[in-house]
Amino acid sequence: MDALGGLLIIDKAGGWTSHDVVAKCRKLLHTKKIGHAGTLDPMATGVLVLGVERATKLLGLLTLTTKAYTATIRLGQATTTDDAEGEVLATTPAGHLTDADIAPRITELTGDIDQVPATVSAIKVGGERAYARHRAGEDVQLAARPVTVSRFDVLARRDAGDFVDLDVVVECSSGTYVRALARDLGAALGVGGHLTALRRTSVGPFTLEHARTLDELAAAAESGAPSLSLDIDAAIRTAFPHRDIDDKQADDLRNGRWLAPVGIPGVYAAIDPEGRAIALLRESGNRASSVMVVRPANL
Repeated sequence: MDALGGLLIIDKAGGWTSHDVVAKCRKLLHTKKIGHAGTLDPMATGVLVLGVERATKLLGLLTLTTKAYTATIRLGQATTTDDAEGEVLATTPAGHLTDADIAPRITELTGDIDQVPATVSAIKVGGERAYARHRAGEDVQLAARPVTVSRFDVLARRDAGDFVDLDVVVECSSGTYVRALARDLGAALGVGGHLTALRRTSVGPFTLEHARTLDELAAAAESGAPSLSLDIDAAIRTAFPHRDIDDKQADDLRNGRWLAPVGIPGVYAAIDPEGRAIALLRESGNRASSVMVVRPANL
């Protein structure tokens, strides 16, 4: 494995924790230097972004503020976890609901909203994860927080006895809980609701098109095919704006010096004449200083 590494975009299967995926990838790639850029619930499938080798240092700099999901919401039943893995709290027939009943309630949950996170979230309460307190039998009360749901559309409706199942697509800000949308939609309609399926289709610029399953990764590792989804240069080009620099500027950055600013906001990449990412920069005043040297002098 190249010491620079890159990103693995995994299409996670249901039933796996994000930690399980990291542990499996460490074995397949024979390295301990693998981390993830945000977790995905065990029930959920889809895009999980992992950093490998030196690219683990990228994970805290990636702007992964937008996420997209497909999901199935069951109206007519509320659960303790707001998904199918929890205990049923109440069942209320929902078959009478029309599309015209449902649509305005979805509109109310779209845009900038205040959302109470799911009780089984990883948010810390008094230094302990909310889900741990919930499993210990505590009555966990979480405060509402602002999130943005830029898209919440129904793709299909299926009537299943007293239940109504809605296949939906959700595009939202980081920190939004799709299971909480299911809970709140059901509550607004007076019948309760929970999530029965969740698939993450994108995280920031990384999509299912970049992703592969663990079985596909294992086959690649066994055959000697490239294991990474994106090497460090491709990952940086995908995730950050960039400026082109000359060899002298590249040498300056490798040795801890700064460049003149060019007016690019936020974190961006400096790319040398060979197309290699040398550093990630941020401008302040009359300096464009490194926040990460991707290729130090010894690499």
